[in-house]
Amino acid sequence: MAEDTLPTVLLVDDEDHSLAAMRMALEDDFDCLTAANADEAEALMEEHFVQVVFCDHRMPGRSGVEFLTLVRDRWPEAIRIIITGYTETNHMIAAINEAGIYQFVTKPWHPDHLVMTAKNACDLFRLNRDHDRLSLEMRYLARNVEARLEEQRRSLREGLGFEKVLRAPNSPLNSVIAQARQIASFDVPVLITGAQGTGKGDMARAMHYASLRADRPFHQIDCLGVDDDILEIELFGARRGAVPGAQNNKVGLIQKADRGTLFINGICGLSQRLQLALLRVATEGVFRPLGGHEEQRVDLRLVAGAHCDLRQEVAEDRFRSDLYHAVSTVQLAVPPLKDRAGDIPLLADELLLDAAARHGKPVHGLSDDANAFLQGYEWPGNLRELANEVTRMLIFSQDPVLGPELISRHILQAGPGRRGPDVALDSILTAGGTLKDRVEEIEMRILRETLTRLKWNKSRAASELGLSRVGLRAKIERYNIEIPSKSRIDASEET
Repeated sequence: MAEDTLPTVLLVDDEDHSLAAMRMALEDDFDCLTAANADEAEALMEEHFVQVVFCDHRMPGRSGVEFLTLVRDRWPEAIRIIITGYTETNHMIAAINEAGIYQFVTKPWHPDHLVMTAKNACDLFRLNRDHDRLSLEMRYLARNVEARLEEQRRSLREGLGFEKVLRAPNSPLNSVIAQARQIASFDVPVLITGAQGTGKGDMARAMHYASLRADRPFHQIDCLGVDDDILEIELFGARRGAVPGAQNNKVGLIQKADRGTLFINGICGLSQRLQLALLRVATEGVFRPLGGHEEQRVDLRLVAGAHCDLRQEVAEDRFRSDLYHAVSTVQLAVPPLKDRAGDIPLLADELLLDAAARHGKPVHGLSDDANAFLQGYEWPGNLRELANEVTRMLIFSQDPVLGPELISRHILQAGPGRRGPDVALDSILTAGGTLKDRVEEIEMRILRETLTRLKWNKSRAASELGLSRVGLRAKIERYNIEIPSKSRIDASEET
């Protein structure tokens, strides 16, 4: 808008004398347009660049609130002001909510007040446009910064590939990673299956940074437990005005991942409506933002994660068969942590050091005895449960090396080296065998857990279990329970 051009103000009122009075008050500082009703005002809005709209509340036909609601939807930049002789609270609330009113002017109004209101509204209009312009400039500047950081990205990618996925030399994960390396360079959709918390996201990220799209963005989203409407906005985005309260366009992850990779975890939780929308992305490369009227094209690699059997979901009509085939050109199965006992010491140490750095509490690591107990547990919650456990151990630790006495009781009761179907106590209660054998198995686990937690202080253990020291020693010998590491036990406490 040129500096010598007066800002344009639209005045809408069904009373001629009110229009004339407003025009007389404003015409020295503004280019005034007048309309006697909403239809005339709409026609003027289509023909002129209007910055501010003053509209009477009560008019024949469409009311002021109805017209300003239309203005908000079609010309959202225009500042909307309502003039009314009615000050009931319900009318004010309706106007604010329905039309996004900037300000009320009550009748009778003073000319100076009307001029000041119009000037403030024009200033707000200018500030909003300056904000939009600066936002656009910032986006261009961000692209330049992106180019400057390309070298840093390249070095960063080296730490986000398959080398980032910790595993032992004989880990069952090695064969999965070998397959993933081979698949990564082929630009095809991938379905990664595995229980929750097994690291499907890390695998998807590593495949991205080993692919031809490594220089482009990687985005991921977890669909589990997310409301359908929120998930649609996060994935597909939304146009301005489509979401109540949102003043700008919302860019979805599908658009953000253009020319890159999008990992959608928990895909079996998608509704039928979102499955159909995602099918078009997977097969045609098109999507439509919420509230948008035109389809947009996108070029991305789709990687899906599922903790359920999608083939069974298809058989039971809960998942579209065409989407299943569209996202599963190749499949990878990530093994659960219970099948990766040899990886647990590496993973636990890494998770512990990360937690220590995050919470500012330095430690050296886990003792061999602690790792033995961690390896003896089946970890139904996989990596997330392991991360929670080592964080808990860190919180209660007093020494730089964390011992088994810090481990949760249910894990200690599983016992070091006791992997298999008998790890859970529930399996003992429901398994076969005599009552005596099953009771003795539970008693042995309680004894071992108590002694370990109390650092083999037999006096404290006997007191807690309601046994004499002689009785406790007899039970230790009977069940052949051995001290994991005498180096951590005070000799005066052993006898």
